[in-house]
Amino acid sequence: MRETNFIIENNARHLWHPMAHPAEMQAHPPRIVNAGEGVEIVDIQGKKVLDAVGGLWNVNLGYSCEPVKKAIRDQLEELPYYSTFRGTTNSPLIELSYELAEWFKPDGLSRSFFTSGGSDSVETCLRLARQYHKVNGQPERTKFVALKKGYHGTHFGGASVNGNQNFRRNYEPLLPGVIHLPAPFPYRNPFNITDGAEIAAAIGRLFEDEIAFQGADTIAALIVEPVLGAGGVIVPHETFLPLMREICDRHGILLIADEVITAFGRTGAWTGSRLWGVKPDMMSTAKAITNGYFPFGAVMISDKVAEVFESNKNSVGNIGHGYTYSGHPVGAAAALATLKETKRLDVAFNAAARGEELLAGLKALQNKHELIGDVRGKGLMCALELVSDRAKKSAAAKDVVQKVHDATYDAGVMVRTSGANVIMSPPLIVTAADVQTILTALDAGLSAAGA
Repeated sequence: MRETNFIIENNARHLWHPMAHPAEMQAHPPRIVNAGEGVEIVDIQGKKVLDAVGGLWNVNLGYSCEPVKKAIRDQLEELPYYSTFRGTTNSPLIELSYELAEWFKPDGLSRSFFTSGGSDSVETCLRLARQYHKVNGQPERTKFVALKKGYHGTHFGGASVNGNQNFRRNYEPLLPGVIHLPAPFPYRNPFNITDGAEIAAAIGRLFEDEIAFQGADTIAALIVEPVLGAGGVIVPHETFLPLMREICDRHGILLIADEVITAFGRTGAWTGSRLWGVKPDMMSTAKAITNGYFPFGAVMISDKVAEVFESNKNSVGNIGHGYTYSGHPVGAAAALATLKETKRLDVAFNAAARGEELLAGLKALQNKHELIGDVRGKGLMCALELVSDRAKKSAAAKDVVQKVHDATYDAGVMVRTSGANVIMSPPLIVTAADVQTILTALDAGLSAAGA
């Protein structure tokens, strides 16, 4: 590694950062993170802060999970790579497929297809959904239904079902045949109501209306996040996902649960679907499956979908899809170790308990700071929505949001901002004391911005 001055001098000069304007990154270079230990990260100046971002929703077990690191080291020595395209596979992958079938059995998911990450997993779900209907003799089922404010990655399929213009506008035209319904969002919705059950019912009626207009036999799947993450941590009413499942079943539409964020305990349940008592037809996962230590993902597939493919006798059932790194042996080894530690530590239980403490603390901050318009969360995924006017719900200015971020960091905690939202998704191993550290730092950040 070159000296510190070289690293600082060349920051953002020769690379473009994801989800950022290249010119802005050159004018205001990003923080350089040099180390991580437990639930803390250390920047290049040596400042240590609690990571309330959890990497990017994915470092559930923190930065010192030795069993996962050892699994990666050992597998690199044994078999650093081999293809899993037709005709070859590897031992850790076979073991992982068994463990995932056991893990997701309560969700009704028994088969896995491996990817390099979340966007790959979403793309796989979309492609397999269309193919499922072709194999099943309904080739006109090609359309997708999604939610506004939903986030499903950055491939063209995922971007097309995304519900935020920031991820769409600059890349249009996108995939045709995508229908968007309103988000189940009590704070901001087109129905001008705040009751979650009423909002869920209203979205259900719109869904039914779209099905009647489009024709049920043209719709392949509905894709939803059980809790909307990047769109601002939007927690639906408990009736919402069961209602969507019932409508899908009645019209022969597949339900895809995008659980790239919510799988493996973040909501306080082992999956977000399980949180609402729903069994999806397919589920996209990634992020926490290797604790963020290796790029890896898995699409989980239901018996219903698997049976259609596995009983097919012609080429329509052939999977003409995959990635060079699908089922990477190092990723599979990392995932096996991560699953074992995730279960041993019972992080879903901790996420539920610490999440209640964090949400209660955030609501107390709302009573103190006029800058906070709304507080939302489930488990250890929480958000503050900052406003300049509570009555009008006007979004806080960009410089105000940045001041909250910077002052919170100065007070010892890294948070993430997205638009006017301050998002928290700390590792699932945080303690009650860590939660208090987050709240104290946020209080300092909000006070600095409101001064």
